[in-house]
Amino acid sequence: MVSLSSPTMFSLIHFIMGFLTFSTVHSVLECYTSIFSFGDSLADTGNSIRESNWASDAGKFPYGETYFHRPTGRFSDGRLIIDFIAEELGLPYVPPYLGGSSDGDFRQGVNFAFAGATALDAAFFQERRIPNEYTNNSLGIQLGWFEDLLPSLCSNPPGCGDIFKKSLFLVGEIGGNDYNYPFLQRRSLEEIQTFVPLVINAIGSAIDMLIKYGARTLVVPSNLPIGCSAEYLTVLESQKKEDYDPLTGCLTYLNKFSEYHNRLLLQEMDRLRAQHPHATIIYADYYNAAMRFYRSPDHFGFNGGALRACCGGGGPYNCNMTIKCGYRGATVCDNPSSYVAWDGIHLTEAAYRWIADGLIRGPFFSPSITTPCLSLGSHDHPYYE
Repeated sequence: MVSLSSPTMFSLIHFIMGFLTFSTVHSVLECYTSIFSFGDSLADTGNSIRESNWASDAGKFPYGETYFHRPTGRFSDGRLIIDFIAEELGLPYVPPYLGGSSDGDFRQGVNFAFAGATALDAAFFQERRIPNEYTNNSLGIQLGWFEDLLPSLCSNPPGCGDIFKKSLFLVGEIGGNDYNYPFLQRRSLEEIQTFVPLVINAIGSAIDMLIKYGARTLVVPSNLPIGCSAEYLTVLESQKKEDYDPLTGCLTYLNKFSEYHNRLLLQEMDRLRAQHPHATIIYADYYNAAMRFYRSPDHFGFNGGALRACCGGGGPYNCNMTIKCGYRGATVCDNPSSYVAWDGIHLTEAAYRWIADGLIRGPFFSPSITTPCLSLGSHDHPYYE
């Protein structure tokens, strides 16, 4: 029997309450005309390869091999969740802010997400001597880019309401790197847990700001089950059998940490919904959408396994911190679609497709998106250089 106080039951009860409360009042929307995205490498469609000082891994083959047949700056072998959402809405793939757009017009959307980005500003980690060699383009920097873009979207910021009320705002996934850096540097669980309320506050402040600028529909993703990540399983390998979930092989304490972040995020979204009843704030349950194929990989076609990376430098999980995907010595599997993990920390296009499908057609959007435009998009999309 599941305890009423357990994280699983908490999430189930919260989901049901959220569904009953919000799905009944979420009226059918007009078609979305644009997507505005913020986040990290789970959503970055090419910003990092245009600015990065570390020659972004996603600019190297075999990144992009499955769908685009070349590296595009996406940290996967192909499309990301944001790409599948754009397809379903009949919109172009969301162009990276730093790459400009093909016609100089971002009114169909723009992606500010940057690989390695954190929810908290760089100074927070510098003060705690937690190095981040990847980027300082935190969520706050991305919001600054958004504000800089406003004059080109409309004559004056208040006038952007006409555009934004027909736009979908993706606020994340963000926050994962706030935990990745300290965890992978073996900082203590107790210390990292103190970061979570601060991360949630940063996400909540971003949502509040976007709503004040006119955003009406916002999608806020949860944290993924980091205990199932090949990189975490490699770096934080435990000699204690009891540290692992016997069904999935994931590190239990790390997944419980993700659940803790997600519980606080749900509470913050409830607060924001009460404060902004005119806005629709949608919880995207990446965690449970992904846990399906960690629990039953064969059912979803992942016969290469759920935990071992397709592309990497060897080891039990094909993850080697000194020989990364795209570098000399790394190998890549013949069929990425049979794997969940792409490079140890990011997922394959096939895994992202299943998550996106679970959001759009399944129970993992709360409330669900009700728009007549879903499934009207062509799968032959323009790509922005």
